[in-house]
Amino acid sequence: MSKLIPVLLIVLGLGAGLGAGLMLRPGAEPAEVAEDHPPPPLPDQGAIGLFEFSNQFMVPLVTDERIVSVIVIRLGLEILEDSRPLVTAHAPRLRDRLLQVMFDHANMGGFHGSFTAHDTLGLLRNNLLEAAQATLGADVVFGVLITDLLRSGS
Repeated sequence: MSKLIPVLLIVLGLGAGLGAGLMLRPGAEPAEVAEDHPPPPLPDQGAIGLFEFSNQFMVPLVTDERIVSVIVIRLGLEILEDSRPLVTAHAPRLRDRLLQVMFDHANMGGFHGSFTAHDTLGLLRNNLLEAAQATLGADVVFGVLITDLLRSGS
């Protein structure tokens, strides 16, 4: 009986490890997610303009309840030129929403490792675009441009 207990513990450990591995496996590839949503059609190219935020976005990267580095991002939005006053009027609210998306991206580990990979930045751009369109409307914002990206610290 005492020789049977270690064998049972090994089998239980393997079963628990297999179950945990299945539950914690990564989801769909970001490239597949990005391909599911085709970009919205752009209106006449003469009507598209660029709205650049006057200040950079700063996103702290926290590990073990300590800020280990900071991501500095400068963003631009592809907008209809006619809607520039609307975008300018809602810039603080828009900045808040975009910053929340970047905080969520950082908390999911999106800025660790190879954070400049095409799939990783594509996922971030899509999430930023969804937030901007939810704030201003899909007929106002057509794209998000990451014009500068820097990680300072370790």
